[in-house]
Amino acid sequence: MPTLLIVHHTPSPNCQALFEAVVAGATTDEIEGVRVVRRAALAATASDVLAADGLLLGTPANLGYMSGALKHFFDQIYYPCLDTTRGRPFGYYVHGGNDVTGAVRAIETITTGLGWRRAAEAVQATGEPTRTDTEACWELGATLAAGLTD
Repeated sequence: MPTLLIVHHTPSPNCQALFEAVVAGATTDEIEGVRVVRRAALAATASDVLAADGLLLGTPANLGYMSGALKHFFDQIYYPCLDTTRGRPFGYYVHGGNDVTGAVRAIETITTGLGWRRAAEAVQATGEPTRTDTEACWELGATLAAGLTD
């Protein structure tokens, strides 16, 4: 059974709303045969990544960058996963107070270095998440999970 690993840092109600929408999309009854594993960014390991067939990342934008927790995740898994996970599909969402540009750039740079393949458009939300934001996160989760059934 393919596995989708959701690695997230969810320190606020706004991030929680986006995370819940991603999980709801990934675990919808319409998609069968995909195991969805959720790990906080500070708890996720290289073993989790190596066991996953696809990844979905979530982070707040803090001071113009991804959260320290997600950066720590990347620091821990980068070299152990570098060659083995090339081509792995991934997606991500970022939430910020008013700007997510630096966080998006950082995630794109690191995942390009890892050789991961973005399988869906990133969700970039600022301020209080709108219905459009949560629907986009639901779609992101569903798209990543459904893509693993092909």
